[in-house]
Amino acid sequence: MRQAERAFVAEGVKLIEVALRSGRPIETVFVATEGATPAIAALVAEVASTGARVFDLGPGVMERVADTITPQPVCAVVGAVDVSLESVLDRPAGDEAPVSPAGRLWLVCVDVRDPGNLGSILRVAGASGVAGVLACAGSVDPYNPKTVRASAGAIFNVPLVKAPDATATLAALRSAGCRLLGTTAEGGTDYRDVDFEGDVALVLGNEASGLPSELASSLDGWVTIPMATGTESLNVAMTAAVLCFEAARGSR
Repeated sequence: MRQAERAFVAEGVKLIEVALRSGRPIETVFVATEGATPAIAALVAEVASTGARVFDLGPGVMERVADTITPQPVCAVVGAVDVSLESVLDRPAGDEAPVSPAGRLWLVCVDVRDPGNLGSILRVAGASGVAGVLACAGSVDPYNPKTVRASAGAIFNVPLVKAPDATATLAALRSAGCRLLGTTAEGGTDYRDVDFEGDVALVLGNEASGLPSELASSLDGWVTIPMATGTESLNVAMTAAVLCFEAARGSR
């Protein structure tokens, strides 16, 4: 239904506020009359002034329609925010990029299945100034309710692409002059020694199996975060955070 309607649900005051401030199209708001506070009423009135429909829900209704066990008293249906791969690649580099003004950094998610991880990756991307997040076919739907919540509103501000399969996505990035660096738990270049100058795409793999071996020939190199003995790997979202902020640190 999310795909067919090109819309998704944002639950809670914070997400709706971010969507509103970001100028995203809010179609409908649902409010549990029992839990509506003056602050929620003011937010709903502001959203309604943009043309969104508002529906008051009676006792127990929000619990049946929301995704969480103990839902917040307000949620909204928001229009899809993803953009085309071409439009992201055509964006000029700017001050928001975590690399030099001459370059940009993208995060490419290949078979990232956990919705919380993808949401956290979006949040990291927003905080570090990544040029865009590309969720390749096979990764979790970026509009999964858990992904939206985990993004903490970043989904409304970070350029997001529902990309084709990984091979086609990497080929498009290479054609655009981008350097492709895969992440691996061991055997890659120490992330502190990586040159993040120019256009770079960090390619993140599946939580359990990493990147598929068939993508190796499409990459320009591998990046590894050294870890203490006894630690097998980092969570994929934590990996993204370390690498993105290292790129941002280098630019400063």
